[in-house]
Amino acid sequence: MARVKRGKNKNKKRKKILLLTKGFRAPYSTKKKFAKEAILHAFKYAYQDRKKKKRVFRRLWQVRINAALRERGLKYNSFIHNLKNKDINLDRKVLSSLAKDYPLVFDKIVDFVKSGEN
Repeated sequence: MARVKRGKNKNKKRKKILLLTKGFRAPYSTKKKFAKEAILHAFKYAYQDRKKKKRVFRRLWQVRINAALRERGLKYNSFIHNLKNKDINLDRKVLSSLAKDYPLVFDKIVDFVKSGEN
């Protein structure tokens, strides 16, 4: 049976792993054993944080909207409730950007919602 030399494949695998850990500290970027473990953790955290990012941004939008509404004498929960009742389908991302960048437009929306408030 012919002899199989694995040097080329082994080096390719190692290089591939170490490329993924470029910029990591100490042995995590130079030693294959540590780098492999670091990659597994990094991929796990990346996946989790892609999900977490959506929650974090929604909370940020809610805080921005609430801050803008408090200046205008309204509460966040009553505002959102009245928006739903009036069938205004603006999501929190849009409302947040309006409150931050276009306060006059946001004022008109608030006035419209206030007019139907009981």
